[in-house]
Amino acid sequence: MFRITKEFHFSASHQLTSLPPDHQCARLHGHNYIVEVELSADGLDDHGFVRDYHDLAPFKRYIDESFDHRHLNDVLGHEQVTAEYLARHFYDWCKARLSETAAVRVSETPKTWAEYRP
Repeated sequence: MFRITKEFHFSASHQLTSLPPDHQCARLHGHNYIVEVELSADGLDDHGFVRDYHDLAPFKRYIDESFDHRHLNDVLGHEQVTAEYLARHFYDWCKARLSETAAVRVSETPKTWAEYRP
């Protein structure tokens, strides 16, 4: 199995309103997110690629236009926009356009990652 990954960055705010009011994540706050998309294939195409990295340009546009410097609860119309929720959302978006999508990882801080991999 061949695997490739590409990393994307954006900054946004969110609020986890179901948490107790004294929990830091219940307050409005933001992160510098890192999203890592993993593609995999049993074989390579005629150019020796799993997929040309340039084919991920629409995903970068999607993040830049829809997520960067936005309030994620409003963007996604969901009250609990966690890193786990974002990983699944981005996986579904990528999988619908890139059949080789195997997983998506999302980081909110340098020490934490959430991953969606079916």
